[in-house]
This record gives sequence, structure tokens and C-alpha cells, in this order.
Amino acid sequence: MKKFDNFCKALSNLREGLQLEEPYSVVERTGIIGLFEICFEQAWKLMKAVLEEHGRTIDRVGSPKVVIQLAYQSGMIDDSEKWLSLLRDRNILAHTYSDEDSLAVIRTLKTDYEPLFATLKEEIETRRLSA
Repeated sequence: MKKFDNFCKALSNLREGLQLEEPYSVVERTGIIGLFEICFEQAWKLMKAVLEEHGRTIDRVGSPKVVIQLAYQSGMIDDSEKWLSLLRDRNILAHTYSDEDSLAVIRTLKTDYEPLFATLKEEIETRRLSA
């Protein structure tokens, strides 16, 4: 599945960026945030594709929040609150930019969000192998 491959590549790139350590240069910080945004976009679009593949219709096309909620209900993800927090952080960074916000998100990426992406990857791999 192309969307899974895209997500895996985005996650790999994000992980490479997360190997960097503070203090970050402006370019490093901006790059990590960009990789985070790309990885999130690929993640929710992958969730949407898998849900549709399994017969779930998405009423409001293009809404990551609805997709996250349906993915949680279907058992694809197991922590909707963290995923919704991830969505809020992505939205904050997409619409406003501050050094403090970006640093806080990078720190949360390392502790909370990268593991969410990793768990999604494992879940999709498991579903594909068992299907």
C-alpha cells in the first residue's frame, strides 16, 4: 500500500531528525518540525485509507480529528487523547510559530509522539500480515 510506504518513509525521516540534540539551530528545529508535520499528515491519511479499506466510511472527508476518533473506535490506535494532543500541537505549529512552542513539541515528539507513530506502524504491519 502506497500510503503505508509513504508513512514509513516519513517516520524514518522523522526519527533521523530526532537523533539531533539540544540546543538546536534554527534550521534543525525548523526541519524537525517540518518532518513532524509530514509524518502526521502521512499517519492520518494512512489511518483513513485503512479504515476505508475495511469498509468504514468517513463522513467529513479531510478531517484528521474524525479519522483519529474512528481509528480509536476500530482499535487501530489505543490512545485517542494523545493523538488528539498531537493534532493540536500540529495545528498550533502550522498556524503560529514560536521558538518555545517548537521546542516543547520536539521534546514531546521524543517522549510521546514518536512512540505513537511507531505503534501505528506496528499495528498496520500486523493487520496487513493477518489480512
